[in-house]
Amino acid sequence: MKKWIFTFFICVGLLLLTLQNPAFQSEANINDDTLPPIESCTSILVGKLASVDGSTITSHSCDSNTDRTWINIVPHKKHKPGSMSAVYHLPKRTKGPNDRPLKKGEIPQVAETYAYINTAYPCLNEHQLAIGETTFGGKRELRSREGIINCPELYRLILERARTAREAIRIADELTKTYGYIDYGECFTFADPNETWHFEILGPGEGKKGAVWAAVHIPDDHVGVSANASRIRQIDLNDPENYMASDNVYSLAQEMGWWDPENGEPFEFCYAYASRRSMGSRRREWLVLSRVAPSLNLDPNAENFPMSVKPDKKLSVQDVLDIFRDTYQGTPYDMTQTLTIVDREGKTVKSPVASPFLNSDLMRLLKVPRERTICCKRATYLQVTQSRSWLPNAIGGVVWLGYDNPATTPHTPFYCGITRMPDSYMVDGRGGFSRDCAWWAFRRVSQLALFRWEPMSQGIAKIWKEIENKAFANQEKIEKQAFLLYKQDPAKAKQYLTEYCVKTAEDAVAAYWKLGDELWASFTQYF
Repeated sequence: MKKWIFTFFICVGLLLLTLQNPAFQSEANINDDTLPPIESCTSILVGKLASVDGSTITSHSCDSNTDRTWINIVPHKKHKPGSMSAVYHLPKRTKGPNDRPLKKGEIPQVAETYAYINTAYPCLNEHQLAIGETTFGGKRELRSREGIINCPELYRLILERARTAREAIRIADELTKTYGYIDYGECFTFADPNETWHFEILGPGEGKKGAVWAAVHIPDDHVGVSANASRIRQIDLNDPENYMASDNVYSLAQEMGWWDPENGEPFEFCYAYASRRSMGSRRREWLVLSRVAPSLNLDPNAENFPMSVKPDKKLSVQDVLDIFRDTYQGTPYDMTQTLTIVDREGKTVKSPVASPFLNSDLMRLLKVPRERTICCKRATYLQVTQSRSWLPNAIGGVVWLGYDNPATTPHTPFYCGITRMPDSYMVDGRGGFSRDCAWWAFRRVSQLALFRWEPMSQGIAKIWKEIENKAFANQEKIEKQAFLLYKQDPAKAKQYLTEYCVKTAEDAVAAYWKLGDELWASFTQYF
């Protein structure tokens, strides 16, 4: 017994050391022309004619080990004439809804601001305008400190003020022109009930106030992707239905010596202001586009891919979630393919500890070549949104949200008409383990599974699939009832949806606390 206890606590200690290892926490994909480590988010866009039900879809896997885990609902507000709106520094690091970060400055407030679901990067407002995000860094010379608006604050201001994707881009332009963009290169993937847009923005250069940006409309029957690399190439500003850009989009590149119209080479936004060198980004682009359109036979080692593709078959939210759970299984880039053992029957099988989520030390020890998979063990959360023009906004806009690693987590619905999040979703988990925090329920399960991934992940999948499939199966029924209530009184529909979303999420959290306890107890059979 003493020997078993000693072994058990040695393993626990190794787990804690692993979690604290910076190499484990952030194996960031660093583009060689950028200053910051990029924490490698992924976003997928689906046009309304490319989805099975006519929804537009955007998404964001927030693959960060530092962003806050608490989520709340910010309500619709009206403001007095002449009032000001604070702009904050590092809002993603706050410890709860009542924690206010350092104020960076102020801008004039608008007459009314829209309600929105306030994830670390706010994701969906009351008009069904949704945003996904990935960082691509861009050329270091473009970073400016002349201004007050960073990426997450631009997110928030857009969702407070815009109803559509086109309006969001116009507002982003106005705000950054006036108050200055001070962050690295970012891609915003916008979806409203009718359109999807891919928007990329960078600073204007040291000592300058403003921004440089371009935006491309994703065709209604297409699917697009962003994976920490600038993707916009040539733009046609004579076609405003499909392309938009800042006033300085050409002149800044000329001024910096990155493009000369006299040499006959076409202007390409991604090469003027960023690069396409990162294989970790390009491989994820390839995977998404190849999974939705395998008939194209795209080259996994190519430098560029189509901006968007028409899928071989229309996609559901479940299909998008399945892509976010991809670890290159069945491809030459599967990191578990060499991690095999010979079983008792003499067959070569995958080792029980084989995992696509090994930390850096184990990868070096086992000589496993690293690939940046779409599915990420350090995800804070994954959001997949639906915006639907044929339903009232309160019912038509929904985000399917799951904490931590998508491979081990169920995603439950939160409608943009709800008035509150579950209490446990409003508790931040970055300060330490807490049973009051929903994020920790899912985080603990995903981390325990790393000890013996093959058998444990299969058992975990049974739980998340049951929760998630039940939510999708109930969606039509719930929305029909909400619509009937909405016709009587919109407030009743919002209350009904709030109670449903909160209970569905709370049931999932309770199931995962129970699952985590069972996984913890199951370790005894392995010693």
